[in-house]
Amino acid sequence: MAEEEPLPKPTRESEDYLDDLAEELAVPESRYEQAERSYKSLGEWLHRPASTVRQYDPQVYVQGSFRLGTTIRPLTEAEEYDIDSVCELRKLGKSQLSQQTLKAMLGREIEAYHDAQSMTKPVREGRRCWVLDYADGAQFHMDIVPALPNERSVRLLLEARGHDPKWSKTAIAITDREVPTYTVVTDEWPRSNPKAYADWFRGRMAIALERRKRKLAERVHASVEEIPDHKVRTPLQAAVMILKRHRDHMFEKRPDVRPISIIVTTLAAHAYGSEETTGQALIAILEGMDAHISETGGRYSIPNPTDPLENFADKWEKHPERAEAFFEWLGQARRDFGQAAQTTDRQVITASVGRGVGTSIAERARKRRQPSLGSPLLRTASVAPAGAGFSFPDKQRAPSKPQGFGAA
Repeated sequence: MAEEEPLPKPTRESEDYLDDLAEELAVPESRYEQAERSYKSLGEWLHRPASTVRQYDPQVYVQGSFRLGTTIRPLTEAEEYDIDSVCELRKLGKSQLSQQTLKAMLGREIEAYHDAQSMTKPVREGRRCWVLDYADGAQFHMDIVPALPNERSVRLLLEARGHDPKWSKTAIAITDREVPTYTVVTDEWPRSNPKAYADWFRGRMAIALERRKRKLAERVHASVEEIPDHKVRTPLQAAVMILKRHRDHMFEKRPDVRPISIIVTTLAAHAYGSEETTGQALIAILEGMDAHISETGGRYSIPNPTDPLENFADKWEKHPERAEAFFEWLGQARRDFGQAAQTTDRQVITASVGRGVGTSIAERARKRRQPSLGSPLLRTASVAPAGAGFSFPDKQRAPSKPQGFGAA
């Protein structure tokens, strides 16, 4: 914010409100358990005796906002939750088959699982994944990305380019039917590393996570080791959740230029300085996000912190309107949350924040405050940084377009 006034330090009242807003955005734990059972059930299916992929040691795990603990309720009742997952066949290599063959192999098993579970909605094929649509009452769908181990290739690639390969151990190769090499056996596969990204993100909030776990342990008379990560929401997680809702509301009618979540999350994690409260974290993030974007000759760069050869902003050069939209959003978020930060009037805070996140949820957050509950900073959270705490509201939702790790 080189040419702008610094954002104000948040008042206690605005701090309380932002904690309540994050709580309102969070997904309740009861429905998460249903979703967790679903992806674990698929993993068990792939390991059954009759499975055609069992010998390849299939591992199903979650990725994206679900894994990071930054999932929020959908903006409208017309949407549903995405569970972004990976199915990694640990004992297969890229030299043994093509992306197309891998995807078809896994697709047959997912179809068989679909039929065995008596699921009514057909299996859908996405660009990189298979999609299981659960019954209307479940209000979610699961994207399953086929993958293979890719440590050696990524390590050699990063070393050859002079980069530290420390994150390459969990690298994977994924399928993408739109790349030229989709149908041929080659070492050139699209790459990803959701486990490493989640570890990096967790490292950015490690100090705050430990601090909050220690305080909660003291309050409930337990050891820190007994407090699971998902019982504590860090200021970074809460701030990312709030920023994502602000973005969703602002671009509700312009989804094509909406800043993708991986960019918002990465810049927020970079700018976060272990602030102790949600309000302090949000202000620090808003002031510092753009400092982690480089630009040369109209080409913007936001490197993947675990794979510096990947640029999360690579599409901004071809679509400059997306870069413009990001900076437009950042400016508006600074104004909305800056105005809310400097007041002690909860009604004024609600109005300021409501312009950015939506009046309905802003009002619900205003009504959450119950002094008898004590500090909201130590409330148990319903969203987990390591794949727990994902859940769903009670109203039915219609399917929405599946999205991958970078767009969640």
